[in-house]
Amino acid sequence: MQTHQLVAHPAHPPARVTGVEAKVIGFDADWLRVRWRIDGAQDLVIPPFAGRGRADELWQTTCFELFLRPEGGEAYVELNLSPSERWAAYDFSSYRDGMAERPASREPDCTMRQGSTFAIFDAAIPRDVLPGLPAAANFTAVIEEAGGVKSFWALAQPVAKPDFHDQACFTAELEPPAGT
Repeated sequence: MQTHQLVAHPAHPPARVTGVEAKVIGFDADWLRVRWRIDGAQDLVIPPFAGRGRADELWQTTCFELFLRPEGGEAYVELNLSPSERWAAYDFSSYRDGMAERPASREPDCTMRQGSTFAIFDAAIPRDVLPGLPAAANFTAVIEEAGGVKSFWALAQPVAKPDFHDQACFTAELEPPAGT
């Protein structure tokens, strides 16, 4: 599966993080599995365990996001996934408009592992949380480091300020799993 190199927004550079990448590591009829790797993660701020459950404003600290826009429309889905195990899912009818909580039959499963210079965040997302596929995709990350340094990572950074909702950031494609 393809590895997507994310780009930090130039107005918000990281302190020690040298790279962030995202990759779909599995996809079947029940789960989409995505892995984010953070290199240079020695000073990464990891939110404390909070247990599974929905929560808003996860982007205030380290979190990982996936935006999906089905072909032929303006509507899209935003998924926020935190190392704390909190998560959120939203529907938008168009660019930053018509936001509503997206239903989910099960909660995502999120795990964080940290090595000496890197960190791995894995998320298993229930298939029914995803919109119709194929869909344009934007893999993103908000990375907080010690001292309150925040960097904003996405597939593309087309605007003066970080904006993961910008349609120009949806440069990847998510196809349905084989055999479904």
